[in-house]
Amino acid sequence: MGDAQGFLKHTSRELPKRRPVELRLMDWKEVYEEKFSHETLQKQASRCMDCGIPFCHNGCPLGNLIPEWNDLVYKGAWKESFERLHATNNFPEFTGRLCPAPCESSCVLGINQDPVTIKQVEVEIIENGFDEGWVTPVYPTRLTGKRIAVVGSGPAGLAAAQQLTRAGHTVTVFERDDRIGGLMRYGIPEFKMEKRFIDRRLAQMEAEGTIFKTGVNVGVDITAEQLRERYDAVVLAGGATIARDLPVPGRDLDGIHQAMEFLPLANRVQLGDPVADEEGLPRINARGKKVIIIGGGDTGADCLGTSHRQGAESVHQFEIMPRPPEERAGSTPWPTYPLMYRVASAHEEGGERVFSVNTERFVGADGKLTGLQAHEVSMVNGRFEKVEGTDFTLEADLVLLAMGFVGPQKNGLLEGLGVGYDQRGNVKRDNGWATTVPGVFAAGDMGRGQSLIVWAIAEGRSCASAVDKFLEGDTALPSPIRPTDVAQR
Repeated sequence: MGDAQGFLKHTSRELPKRRPVELRLMDWKEVYEEKFSHETLQKQASRCMDCGIPFCHNGCPLGNLIPEWNDLVYKGAWKESFERLHATNNFPEFTGRLCPAPCESSCVLGINQDPVTIKQVEVEIIENGFDEGWVTPVYPTRLTGKRIAVVGSGPAGLAAAQQLTRAGHTVTVFERDDRIGGLMRYGIPEFKMEKRFIDRRLAQMEAEGTIFKTGVNVGVDITAEQLRERYDAVVLAGGATIARDLPVPGRDLDGIHQAMEFLPLANRVQLGDPVADEEGLPRINARGKKVIIIGGGDTGADCLGTSHRQGAESVHQFEIMPRPPEERAGSTPWPTYPLMYRVASAHEEGGERVFSVNTERFVGADGKLTGLQAHEVSMVNGRFEKVEGTDFTLEADLVLLAMGFVGPQKNGLLEGLGVGYDQRGNVKRDNGWATTVPGVFAAGDMGRGQSLIVWAIAEGRSCASAVDKFLEGDTALPSPIRPTDVAQR
């Protein structure tokens, strides 16, 4: 490192300030104030230690060259840091905003101090790169004449498509929705990532030659047989789209919705789609309602922030797990990703978080939701058991189910292709990302199960390497995930 004592000089971890709650609830823009100054960021980058083994490499599924670009930022070598960042990550502007940063959890400095602000350095490098005009199309040196179909335009599909296009193949990305981006487009609220960041990256990919086709439900509009006839290889990157349900009495009452019914409509309003009423709200909205969100993860927090901005009367967020400790739990020691209590920007904005609670039934009148009945639970021998005498009823006009996803949609394309499935119901793959159908590969949540954006990009890059080798006999494309790791999952 340029400053081997930086972590001693600058002991405090500094991040961008979030705008005041009352101000940011008035719009859908990202919650942060202006970008860091370069001087502030260089101080933070200098905290990166000259550690013998940089565990951040292992913490990041992409294998990002974190100490290298921290050092380059500290020295003011912005162009070089931009190049090192892009060497391992196609979309650092996405991970820099949406990734929970397992790299920071494994930072050596984090053993006894606050870890380096790796994620913030990452996003500032790429934003500076866009400002300077360094993000330009990367063209292949030759064209192979091979045609590849990528089904799904989330981070895994986009990463695979960009890598394969740059390798000289003709790549077509199919998306059944009307816009490219997958859950980044319609599942992530604007206040976490404005959609203009997706659009500018898509412009680069289109200039490189990647073909995008939206509104195409592969398996229906194009049959599985036609897909295999027209393309030399197929990459399945459709994600884990089947939401976990809550089949308790009263589930059929009007007013209970999956998070992915609620969030996409809110995003579509911001994109100008004709789904809003006279007040500018989508048909499923929280205006003036008592909202209960079932699920304490990131999707639940997204529903929370969206409900605040739509003007909910009250919001409760239920989580069946107990409240995590304030500091890293002993069960997740360094350098693992820590179990600990986290506060997202949406939690700062209001609402009540309720832990160790299970919903027993929904109640209503005239077919409409009026509330739910629940009780507290405790963990006994690895199972949740009801705590007697803790039953309660809570009024609700709107319940949002944000309990994660159970796997990919099987009817249509997957059934048409005849792919196999693993024990969890995900698309089965070998250690070369290949499914049980020759020439068909799988990357991202469709094969891995619900996971992080950084894993999706890493899988997309690794799968692209495998596809290129399948078509050409060899490949120069990098593969951040070891082949043996694929089979083990």
